[in-house]
Amino acid sequence: MPKKTTDKAAPSVHLRRMYVDCRYGQLHLRSAFASNGGFDELTTLVCLHPATTSSRVFEGLLRLMGSDRSAYAPDTPGSGASDPPPSPAGLADHAAAIGDAIDQLRLRQVDLLGYHAGAGIAAELAIARPELVRRLVMVGAPALGEAGSDVPGLPPWPARERLPRVTQPVLVLRPKDDFRDVGPRAKEWLPEAKFVDLPERGADLFDVAPEVVARHVRAFLDD
Repeated sequence: MPKKTTDKAAPSVHLRRMYVDCRYGQLHLRSAFASNGGFDELTTLVCLHPATTSSRVFEGLLRLMGSDRSAYAPDTPGSGASDPPPSPAGLADHAAAIGDAIDQLRLRQVDLLGYHAGAGIAAELAIARPELVRRLVMVGAPALGEAGSDVPGLPPWPARERLPRVTQPVLVLRPKDDFRDVGPRAKEWLPEAKFVDLPERGADLFDVAPEVVARHVRAFLDD
């Protein structure tokens, strides 16, 4: 008689919305957790969105990544449903507020994923708090502040000076979008980083192919 085999179904993922306090007031977050609560001690993932969007862009990715680890996507200060800073804030200020939220969640160590301007925020948090940030994923070339790559509503960011100060392992995913042309400069400032080109994917990467991002991110974070 053949042996009876059972396939272990992947746990369902619960998506939730919540608020935590930061230096600018309340910060809104989306979160994802596996229904069975088991994460195999994997490091929590925090995703940071572009300047002109909100955490909503990560809903598909959260659903995928939340099957085996806790995952969060905050609205950065002044975006989505988060309170704004009292005056214009730079990427380092946004990073400090995200750090406040992570402390409120009582997370001792996290992995970060930053998308466009979110990549600059992630870099600033990694620089300021290296004990908190384990690994860093950047989607879109993190060359903010360079010619042709300024972000409306944010002060220019000196990528040339700041990126070489990142000491954590870094993965840079490069879809075919507005930030692609400045990617080669980022390679100069992050010589130890792993760069992966995604020429068949465009600015709608997270909408149409979150599984592509999840595959590369999971391989890098769990290596």
